Amino acid sequence: MTPTSAVEALGVLRRSAQERRQSEARGEFRVVVQVGHCSQSVGAADIAQTLASSAPDNAYVVIAGCDGACFEAPRVIVTGPSGSQRFDRVSPNDADRILAAIDGGLDDDYEEAEDFFARQRRVAMQDCGRLDGSDIDDYLIESGYQGLAKALDSTAEDVIEEVKASGLRGRGGAYFPAALKWEGVRNQEARPAYLVVNSEEGEPGIFKDRHLMEGVPHRIIEGAAIAAYAAGAQQAYIYVNAEAELSAERMQTAASQAYDRGLLGENVLVSDFSLNVEIRRGAGGYVCGEETTLLDTMEGYRREPRLKPPYPTEAGLFGKPTVINNPETLVSVPYILANGAKAFSEIGSDGDSGTKLISLSGSVNRPGVVEVPMGTTLRQIVDDIGGGPPSGRTVTALAVGGPSSGVFPASMLDTPIKPGMLHESGVMLGAGGVIALDDRTEVLDAVRKLAAYNADESCGKCTPCREGTPRIVEVIDRLRSGDGSPQDLDELRYLADVVGAASLCGLGQAAGGPITSALHFFPTRFARGAGVS
Repeated sequence: MTPTSAVEALGVLRRSAQERRQSEARGEFRVVVQVGHCSQSVGAADIAQTLASSAPDNAYVVIAGCDGACFEAPRVIVTGPSGSQRFDRVSPNDADRILAAIDGGLDDDYEEAEDFFARQRRVAMQDCGRLDGSDIDDYLIESGYQGLAKALDSTAEDVIEEVKASGLRGRGGAYFPAALKWEGVRNQEARPAYLVVNSEEGEPGIFKDRHLMEGVPHRIIEGAAIAAYAAGAQQAYIYVNAEAELSAERMQTAASQAYDRGLLGENVLVSDFSLNVEIRRGAGGYVCGEETTLLDTMEGYRREPRLKPPYPTEAGLFGKPTVINNPETLVSVPYILANGAKAFSEIGSDGDSGTKLISLSGSVNRPGVVEVPMGTTLRQIVDDIGGGPPSGRTVTALAVGGPSSGVFPASMLDTPIKPGMLHESGVMLGAGGVIALDDRTEVLDAVRKLAAYNADESCGKCTPCREGTPRIVEVIDRLRSGDGSPQDLDELRYLADVVGAASLCGLGQAAGGPITSALHFFPTRFARGAGVS
């Protein structure tokens, strides 16, 4: 019988996927090798190849993305009728030991990784490290595209209201309500409208969107399709960092498979909605993550921001209404549509619903990508999930939110995460990077690196950022060497304020954050460099 609704059409696709899986006669043991940009650098791809070539008939090898436990990479998880067993930090030489476990019985033992995951709340990353991101059947069998089917059987207005009720805000750093962007584009008369998935992620210390693209690319496409439907867009672009080769490869594979199954293209899931998706590569540079700079590079212009207003929802790509969302925002959308707004809004703290992905690195025993409810404290992230600093070391400071944010002392570890500013001195959550610094790191050196990065990455279009950020570095260098003066402290405050107030885009507007926060929390160190006792 021909399906008459999107839910029915999806049911046909899912049954077909299950039939294909059964006909493949795979073995009863599933060997998952997590290959992401993190584990790839320590030989995960070689391990996958070795296991695939030597696996017995009763086992099959699956390539998944990293589940966020980067400290354990490369990771292999074997699942069979009797349970599962994890193998961490493996090498090709461990292949015999892994395969022997299939014959000898699996030992379900998770220990340290269990501590890492037990304190998280997984929504965006619930399938990362488990499903084969390059196999659409894996995603379909696990209820993939259910949110899209429900959306297409509803009106676009109903979808917008559902996401509004969930409280979902963008996760790229600005935290603008996602559904309001969609509604803003839908209400514009100009057409065509566009959707752009901002996967540039050029900040140092931020790597969570790459995990999503490598681990759950189909979920990003599903979220993008729902957003495009709600906004009235029929053309979407996924803008991927120029250096993120694995991410781009897996997104392209997922898009091609979605076209093959009728989940992209004309009349998606027998609906009246059509959507074309194209992968675009970034132009390089931190400033490309700024939404109007991104649009200029897509149009073939220099990587420079535009004046706002007009905003992209009014005049974005090619001067037409454009929704810009990042991957972390979009992967929450299928969950909301499939489970209802209430299920999402009940996660997190009052007024700040849902989860947040944190790129955790620096002086912690368990670095990786962490997903926690809004309202979780930095201490819970660094100590409980990250395992705290190595033995004999003490966390003395945190660089939070990337180079466009600021630094906290250890005394601020009990600060809960929330959208926007975490402290009036300039520290904000941003895209969600947390770098733990221990007693081996001089805080002025860390601030200097953040300031120098902002200076190097300035596009040069506006004078405050172009001239002010290098001046900030010069003043910090004088203070670091002990050759500074009280006037340098005054100049540093002045420069941070002017650059922040007068710059054209978010890079310059937030470039003073590391300076103002460090001056607030570490005044003694700056005073010493200025010769003030």
